[in-house]
Amino acid sequence: MLGLRCLDGSALAVVPIASLDRGGTPFEVTLELWRDGDSFGAVGERCGYFLAGLAARVAAARADGSPQAARWPDPDDRFPDPVPGDTAREPELFAFRYRDRGDVISTGELRCSLRTSSMWVGRQQSAAGRWRVARRAVIEAWGASGRGVRAVLTSAELARFLADLLAEAERARAGHPPRLARPAR
Repeated sequence: MLGLRCLDGSALAVVPIASLDRGGTPFEVTLELWRDGDSFGAVGERCGYFLAGLAARVAAARADGSPQAARWPDPDDRFPDPVPGDTAREPELFAFRYRDRGDVISTGELRCSLRTSSMWVGRQQSAAGRWRVARRAVIEAWGASGRGVRAVLTSAELARFLADLLAEAERARAGHPPRLARPAR
């Protein structure tokens, strides 16, 4: 199980489960959510391909020499740029819900958005300081009960989470190598 430590102290596990075609061959994944060992929901039918593409985009954004490196000197602040046309103040990197007729019967949501925060570094009410601007990925999950949890990740932590999730999907024989993932639109 792949776990995230949430801000409320709970553990959120995200488990890729193979989706099978009519012949029983794994071709994609659904994500089961578990909070502190209890079932929390199932989301993201057929989301492995998208996650593989996002993992590649996060790796590219973190690289020295990337367009993000010029704006964000700290690699932990480097995330992929929003999809063209996404003008949201907190752009989403992904949002998976239970919504299709073919989805596993459950309810829930798992989403990841980018948030930017500013903190004054130096003595308060003094010009002898500077602003420290940071970006973080905020992963939020809601379960069938309507209760939600939140985890805040650096880009390195998000990259590691995605890599672990994709490795687990590959073990379920339903993985998508990043080189095959389609680019974001």
